[in-house]
Amino acid sequence: MRAVVLSGGLTHDFPATTACLEALLDEAGFDVDVHTGTAGVDSSLEALPGAALLVVNALRWSMTGPGTPDRYRERAAEEGASPSPAAREALAAHLAGGGGVLGMHTASICFDDWPEWGDALGGHWEWGHSHHPPLGPEVAVTVGSAHPLVDGVDDFTIVDEVYGDLRTREVTGLLHAATPGTDGPPRPLLWAREHGGGRVVYDALGHHPPSYEVPAHREIVRRALRWTTRG
Repeated sequence: MRAVVLSGGLTHDFPATTACLEALLDEAGFDVDVHTGTAGVDSSLEALPGAALLVVNALRWSMTGPGTPDRYRERAAEEGASPSPAAREALAAHLAGGGGVLGMHTASICFDDWPEWGDALGGHWEWGHSHHPPLGPEVAVTVGSAHPLVDGVDDFTIVDEVYGDLRTREVTGLLHAATPGTDGPPRPLLWAREHGGGRVVYDALGHHPPSYEVPAHREIVRRALRWTTRG
């Protein structure tokens, strides 16, 4: 099986976290095809024919949409990215053919001018509404309803960012954590769904390599690789 990985972007050590994902993909028997840079947005999606899985571990978006902070708007010319019509059609065809999608962490911020991406993923980041606190001490993660991704996995602690107030579609959270330093409700950090003929998992964890070293989280990512590609 072949897995196409889109990697790269601002404010995260994507080479390191993609290396963690590559190790898990290799362990699961995938041939891994990594695409980087802004050109990788189109090349990764257009490389999907024949692939079993698309993994998005990247932060690529137009940087020009409503609410985008000025510090990002100033870099839009060099770092901004918007998938071409052909790339968008390639994702739809991938899903229609039963292909899987795994979106990690910042995948919910990607492709802000492509509503169908948020529809497929099950949610998207909205600047000025969505948020996360600084990376800090361990957070307690609660394992939710029964699903092959989490069956038998105990609650765990992890040092990672807790994304809050994503604009979600109809999803059932399989992991939850409260935003550190607040008394707000627990936030969904993981869900799995079927969309457009394919299977999709979004995992909001994975900010940095230590996230992948937590045994429970590592096992969940392993299961996501199997579930999205139907084993």
